[in-house]
Amino acid sequence: MKQPSSPASLPKYLAEGIPKQDTETLQEVQRYIEALIEYRDQSVDTDELPETAEPVDEPDSGGNGTVVKEKVTCGDDSCKCASGSPADMHGPYLYRYYRENGTMKSEYVGKPGSE
Repeated sequence: MKQPSSPASLPKYLAEGIPKQDTETLQEVQRYIEALIEYRDQSVDTDELPETAEPVDEPDSGGNGTVVKEKVTCGDDSCKCASGSPADMHGPYLYRYYRENGTMKSEYVGKPGSE
């Protein structure tokens, strides 16, 4: 059997280095990669969310992540929300927190339907 060729997207240092490893090391690398993929695909834990975020039980249209109700500032220093006081902040709005390539990200979902 001929050795498989590496994917074109694989960086050169991996394409050249991986085939040189023994079977045991390749199995360790495989386990590491599988664990890394699992970590990157996992939902965001509530203790990782911003302090002002309140998880909600609304369905997540994105398929993964955690939907939260959150009050926010608009970024205008002259706006009352710049005080940081929850009573002065805008919202609440729904945001979905999720992981993409290991980095926590958020996206605006909309206004809560019940408010």
